[in-house]
Amino acid sequence: MAGCCPGDVSAATGGKRVQFGNRFLNDPARVFHHNAWDNVEWSKEQEAAAAKRVRENSAQRVPPEKQVEFEVNAHEYWNNFYKIHENGFFKDRHWLFTEFPELIPHQNQSDLKTLLLKDNDYEIIENTGCGDGPGLIVSNIQEQHRASSHSLDHEKQKYLMDEATQKLCHPDINTDDFPGSSATYRILEVGCGVGNTVFPILHTNNDPGLFVYCCDFSTTAIELVQVSLPVITNSEYDPSRCFAFVHDLCDEDKDYPIPRESLDIIILIFVLSSIVPDKMQNAINRLSYLLKPGGMFLLRDYGRYDMAQLRFKTGRCLSENFYVRGDGTRVYFFTQDELDTLFTTAGLEKVQNMVDHRLQVNRGKQLTMYRVWIQCKYRKSFSPNTS
Repeated sequence: MAGCCPGDVSAATGGKRVQFGNRFLNDPARVFHHNAWDNVEWSKEQEAAAAKRVRENSAQRVPPEKQVEFEVNAHEYWNNFYKIHENGFFKDRHWLFTEFPELIPHQNQSDLKTLLLKDNDYEIIENTGCGDGPGLIVSNIQEQHRASSHSLDHEKQKYLMDEATQKLCHPDINTDDFPGSSATYRILEVGCGVGNTVFPILHTNNDPGLFVYCCDFSTTAIELVQVSLPVITNSEYDPSRCFAFVHDLCDEDKDYPIPRESLDIIILIFVLSSIVPDKMQNAINRLSYLLKPGGMFLLRDYGRYDMAQLRFKTGRCLSENFYVRGDGTRVYFFTQDELDTLFTTAGLEKVQNMVDHRLQVNRGKQLTMYRVWIQCKYRKSFSPNTS
């Protein structure tokens, strides 16, 4: 499977995946003993069957005139999606802070074990005596962060000196007139939906210098974030800590309400896959301008041959590996190489690009579901002229 190697891991982890790579299905008879299994090896036969299924469901393409309609009315389809579901699909992402510890300030790192222990999967890992329990996961994350920080110290110090020099040379430049201008750590989530990521960050990260921006294509989604329905979370939408706004990721004529080089983190969770492939590069390029040198993209999205791709019926394919769902929303299925090209073309450095090959299990219905997700971290260099 091109770009989808189950054993691929970040170099920063020393060749071992420490977050989700701890539960392996060594005995097929035990498949229904847990809700999910990690890094499941695909046989050549299974891979060939997946490729065959994709060829079959891609053979008949959506007519060009209908494709134009799906593009022109994309915002309506997403508005309808959120109007129908509202907050009914809200689900805590227990993996968020283990996979992306960059979202937690240093003083909160010790809280990660508590967060993990609330997640049934990690309770099982600890109770079954698997080698890497939650405590070790936290420890490894901290060690990775310290090692990464140490390796960047020299570059960062040089950048900060250059930045100070620029401010001295150009005192007339003032960009302190935007939401969150006084913050010391700024996060933007693109495609925030109803707040599945934003609210956990605001609830968990108590850094007084934190400011979170979140935007979505759908006006309905942003309205739901702003009213912050109590059933979702007890963390209210607070304009002093968060700014939610409507924005089209593909609109090259409308600027983000954030100055260039002002963000520490940009989050893309199952959002890049929703836009036309031809527009992805420009979208990443424009977002990269907003990152500070040393800032990071955090991405999680659909991988090639994911169960959702294989389930599409004939006649739903828009272009190669790009489909339209029954509700009019669209989805693309990536390879690692494709994502690497998008980010490196934007001048970013790879920190992580890995496949999460998981076998999910419905124990009640005795069903197995093969999921393929890709997770990436790409950093903006401290060197000049990267954007």
